[in-house]
Amino acid sequence: MIEKQHLIDRFVSYVTVDTESDPTCESTPSTKKQWNLANALVDELKEIGMQDVSIDENAYIMATLPSNVDKEVPVIGFISHFDTSPDFTGANVKPQIIENYDGSDILLNKEKEIILSPSYFEDLLLYKGQTLITTDGTTLLGADDKAGIAEIISAMEYLINHPELKHGTIKVGFTPDEEIGRGAHKFDVEKFGAAWAYTMDGSQVGELEYENFNAAGAVVTIKGKIVHPGYAKGKLINSMYIATQFINSLPNMETPEHTEGREGFFHLHNMNGEVEETKLEYIIRDHDLLHFEARKNVIIKLAEELNTQYGREVISVEITNQYFNMREKIEPVMHIVKIAEEAMIKANIKPLIKPIRGGTDGSQLSYMGLPCPNIFAGGHNFHGRFEYVPVESMIKATEVIVGIVQKVAEKK
Repeated sequence: MIEKQHLIDRFVSYVTVDTESDPTCESTPSTKKQWNLANALVDELKEIGMQDVSIDENAYIMATLPSNVDKEVPVIGFISHFDTSPDFTGANVKPQIIENYDGSDILLNKEKEIILSPSYFEDLLLYKGQTLITTDGTTLLGADDKAGIAEIISAMEYLINHPELKHGTIKVGFTPDEEIGRGAHKFDVEKFGAAWAYTMDGSQVGELEYENFNAAGAVVTIKGKIVHPGYAKGKLINSMYIATQFINSLPNMETPEHTEGREGFFHLHNMNGEVEETKLEYIIRDHDLLHFEARKNVIIKLAEELNTQYGREVISVEITNQYFNMREKIEPVMHIVKIAEEAMIKANIKPLIKPIRGGTDGSQLSYMGLPCPNIFAGGHNFHGRFEYVPVESMIKATEVIVGIVQKVAEKK
């Protein structure tokens, strides 16, 4: 159905454009270089025949494929993001094409001895005999989420070239800054005009997700007092020692490396300290809202206990909610998940319905009035040098998009 080399060429043209976002910058998009791909996508959408193609002052892209049926069909949408994670460099990406993967180690970089091995990344063995696109070991790939963009545009192009396939009005949207948690912040849901949408931003082929973490960020600031160490007895307060006490007082098995499924966690992702002041930055995650609130309370109570112990306010805590579990907004409209599930089955894909151990633009969009489950885009090992995507998974994702719009058009 989808021409394989055309899809590869499209995807490679996207990932070789650096679109890394920057959490320290408050502008939208957070990096000027995101405009390079954004403007190119606008041109491409026009070239394939999409209508009402627009890009706003914040680089949010929208386009429409008009209905080709003479009955009322719900307007639906597909959304992906074009920025890449600041966790690892996305500059000078050099994709490598591995044809007919045989299940052995893949030498990404001979000079640096970087190897992508199924002995560590077991999912590789799912794709024996397929075509893989990898990095050269020095950058991430950007399949998160340029694979999703390639799939959406390829599906729209296929529908335009095959008008015999019936569909209602379809909206597509591409966003900046998803990787720094701002992908939906300035998304104009009313302008988009869809009854519901799907983000094409999952991983393994078959993934279909309508649950995600409730999420918050916590900044813990510990104040110390510096005195000459030779005369410090009873006077010096070392904030780094108190920080260590705080860290060790949290449940040490409730961290990302010890949890799975719907289990929540505390994750210390950054710390910076001197004697006078130490800052700890945590993310707090849980699928269950009551457990989520309890986790935030654990942080607050621990700070209070240590302040009592030291007889002064040595610790202050600032907690900011980031996003919530979209399950609450999806469950009343579960038919939209069922449609995606049926489209997968039609494409000979086994649906893997599971909670996301992370966030998605779909969560924020769902709370903004646009119910938005998440569908696989095919990539693995996001945000690092070992990222890869099987081309056959991208083809399947494209087929699922086409299948969904046909299912919607068929429904009464």
